[in-house]
Amino acid sequence: MSDGSRRSNDDQGRCLVAAARIAAHFVDAAVRAGLDRAEIEATLRGIVDGSVLSEIWISDETGAIAYSSVEGRGDGFAFPTDPSGDGQAAPFAALLTGDRNVVVQEPRPRELDGAVFRYVAVAGVDRPRVVQVGVAV
Repeated sequence: MSDGSRRSNDDQGRCLVAAARIAAHFVDAAVRAGLDRAEIEATLRGIVDGSVLSEIWISDETGAIAYSSVEGRGDGFAFPTDPSGDGQAAPFAALLTGDRNVVVQEPRPRELDGAVFRYVAVAGVDRPRVVQVGVAV
């Protein structure tokens, strides 16, 4: 990777971290304001539709998906709870355990369907949770 493309990749990573942090603060404020799941998810879909983001996934404290910009909310999906696991999503478990505040992945094929995505996530501000944004590459 050239210095220019590495710098561009780093800049994208920082922007994605900022987007995830904004989403974390949004969900905290939305929950405190009494918005229901449908209202929160409609807002997440609006954010994705009006930006370069492809997906937003927000878990509860167990790693189960609580809110998503993707229709169907990822029912049945949960982030792993062991950060040392083998799966693509395993590193994000460190956000649930409090061992990390930010996880930035390089683009890679996702296990679900092989589509290449870059995922970045931050810890929740209101409780332990994964607040993840993804961009299709």
